[in-house]
Amino acid sequence: MITCYALDLKNDPALIAAYEAWHRAVWPEVLEHLKAQGIRSCSIHRAGDRLCMMLESESGAATDGGGGPLPPRVQEWEDLMASYQQPLPFAKPGEKWVRMDRIFDWCAPK
Repeated sequence: MITCYALDLKNDPALIAAYEAWHRAVWPEVLEHLKAQGIRSCSIHRAGDRLCMMLESESGAATDGGGGPLPPRVQEWEDLMASYQQPLPFAKPGEKWVRMDRIFDWCAPK
């Protein structure tokens, strides 16, 4: 199952560059947490200050552990990343990454 999420960055070129730099060297504990959540792959794409994260998992796993407490090092990463991020205008209170609805899906015939 592929699930997409959206989030905005603060619209500041220096912050955006720093956010990208952090993602070139994601902490191993964060990657292990994603794996433990059943996530097989994760990619983040950017257009301006808008992010789109695509996750592949068996069951549509969440990156936040489903609302439970995060391991301390993963929480530290989340707190650090929050300094670069801002919620989408329509996000619910406390919501970070907003799940996107699939509205079109096509695959070329073989």
